[in-house]
Amino acid sequence: MLDILINIASFIVVIGILVTFHEYGHFWVARRFDVKVLRFSIGFGKPIYTWHGKNGTEYVLAQIPLGGYVKMLDERNDEVSEAELPLAFTQKPLYARMAIVVAGPLFNFLLAIVLYWSIFTIGTEGLKPIVSEVKPASIAALAGVKAGDEFLSIDGKKTQTWSVAGLDLIAAVVEGRPSIQIAVKDGNGEPQIRELPVEGLSADVKNKSVISQLGIEPRLPAWPAIIDEIKPNGAAEAAGLMSGDEVLATDGKKVKDWRDWVTRVQKKPGETMQLTILREGKQIVISLTPGIKTHNDVQYGYVGAAGLPPPAVSKEFLAVVQYPFFAAWGEAAKKTWQISHLTLRMLGKMVIGEASIKNISGPLTIAQYAGRSASIGIIQFLSFMAVVSISLGVLNLLPIPVLDGGHLMYYLAELIKGSPVSEKAQFLGQQMGMVLLGLLMVVAFYNDVMRLI
Repeated sequence: MLDILINIASFIVVIGILVTFHEYGHFWVARRFDVKVLRFSIGFGKPIYTWHGKNGTEYVLAQIPLGGYVKMLDERNDEVSEAELPLAFTQKPLYARMAIVVAGPLFNFLLAIVLYWSIFTIGTEGLKPIVSEVKPASIAALAGVKAGDEFLSIDGKKTQTWSVAGLDLIAAVVEGRPSIQIAVKDGNGEPQIRELPVEGLSADVKNKSVISQLGIEPRLPAWPAIIDEIKPNGAAEAAGLMSGDEVLATDGKKVKDWRDWVTRVQKKPGETMQLTILREGKQIVISLTPGIKTHNDVQYGYVGAAGLPPPAVSKEFLAVVQYPFFAAWGEAAKKTWQISHLTLRMLGKMVIGEASIKNISGPLTIAQYAGRSASIGIIQFLSFMAVVSISLGVLNLLPIPVLDGGHLMYYLAELIKGSPVSEKAQFLGQQMGMVLLGLLMVVAFYNDVMRLI
């Protein structure tokens, strides 16, 4: 129950901040062009709190914190006196209307830059991109990647941590690059160059990560496979596993650590395994049949047992990503551009069927990730907020009527043809836009529910 409350609270905080910043973009630019703003609302529904500004704007905090809007003076919707007609949105030049519309998404990108700047200035720790194992005959093995190699850069871009390297690999796949050049430091400390073909790999969330598809196992901290908690009505309870048991081997093969044990369980859905257990100083053998779960059409095993929390990660595994005050701005802008470009490319691949629509997440998944990131720490929470802010900016710039990008599309048409798009065409476009957004929301909610199930 506590986790659910944290998820809800974190979701409200994230959406509240992002929507406020987005709408403030519209508001701020509208005021610069002397457009009268009637209402600035955060949330929908019945107002909780209302106050009025010196320019006559009504500021509203409403009941449903899932959006917001800025209402401007517009003779199409309101009775406008002759005296106030110059203050109406529709009376402003085309460039002013375009600037006001595009300001919301641009403020989302600016917020992401500020958030990434904060992260890079504070500094964030991550796991060093050192290879633990390379699967035989894999892409990485054939390219000469070896255990002990440490990634230094990918196509000339510095990779300090596995998270940075993973994102760069995803970007290479989404952009359709035939190959990537990885600069590594081998186990002897010597610099080497590895050329890896990545054409045909998938960046889809339902598939393995790009790192796994290359055949690379990252070097990660290890801790023993000791059972801490047995969940009721699970396979672990049915097999007689107990808290404090250490899994030494499965089917006679030694278990290296907790992660190795989890991987073996996931690979054996519904298949009986013989476990060698260390219990109170004695080794015993028990039979365990993992249950079956399905995620993204793939079955995997689970037993209903939790391990001891991982120990603190030693410094030898960690790298710190941090930049000086001014350099952090440039890095933050690059990061925002990279995520924006990657998001747009993934959306394009979904439209043409090259990526699954299961990549689309809705409010339930966003709330879940918001809660998790908030529980981990401020850096992770800021990073999550930056990604969602970028997604909101990209989504709103799509040429779909009712979104900012749809209005911008009408204004571009007006610029080309020399006169506004007819109200009938705009109304028809808005109906189509509502249908498209409705379908998108249905898909997002369906994906959320299936992930929870």
